[in-house]
Amino acid sequence: MKPYAAEFLGTFWLVLGGCGSAVLAATFPEVGIGLLGVALAFGLTVLTMAFAIGHISGCHLNPAISIGLWAGGRFPANKLAPYIAAQVVGGIVAGGVLYVIASGAAGFDVANGFASNGYGEHSPGGYSLLSALVTEIVMTMFFLLIILGATDKRAPAGLAPIAIGLALTLIHLISIPVTNTSVNPARSTGVAVYVGGWATAQLWLFWLAPIIGGVLGALTYRFIAGDEES
Repeated sequence: MKPYAAEFLGTFWLVLGGCGSAVLAATFPEVGIGLLGVALAFGLTVLTMAFAIGHISGCHLNPAISIGLWAGGRFPANKLAPYIAAQVVGGIVAGGVLYVIASGAAGFDVANGFASNGYGEHSPGGYSLLSALVTEIVMTMFFLLIILGATDKRAPAGLAPIAIGLALTLIHLISIPVTNTSVNPARSTGVAVYVGGWATAQLWLFWLAPIIGGVLGALTYRFIAGDEES
């Protein structure tokens, strides 16, 4: 149970830290952290947890990553379901904690989005479903490729968390305007369930696209890594 508990806690931290920065700090009057700060916050959640629990569970924190690692030959199929369950529950619990905190401010309205992911009229920049689909697939594909490369035994030892955390930061810098950045079904689910309505109606894309991207990233890395992949 220890790896599953680690995945629960790690995903909790990712959603609380990343979505919390968007909901609580991004637009705080005069000193808000903005898009750059939110992107960095998501990267820091993964970086810190990779050092904290990477040796316990591998620090996936993301169903698309777990599935991608399985497709890449790095993760056993029999652990997929409990890992994904732990990640989703961790995200939902974190969303609940964030809701309790955020609702303590006058004027809070979950209908404003609550850091949910969306497309069309619910995209921060008004981007279409196709734009959102392509963005989420490509961003997750490269995220998986970076994860597999950084954790390859031929890569410099001990530096993988830094590369992975910075990769997630870069992904957010690119795609926050398009979808508010998911690349992680557990992150999307963790806040969408509290918004309901459009957020849950559009949630299918933020499961489908990251999983497709994760599998593509894994297959791409297996191709370029050759027989020495480890």
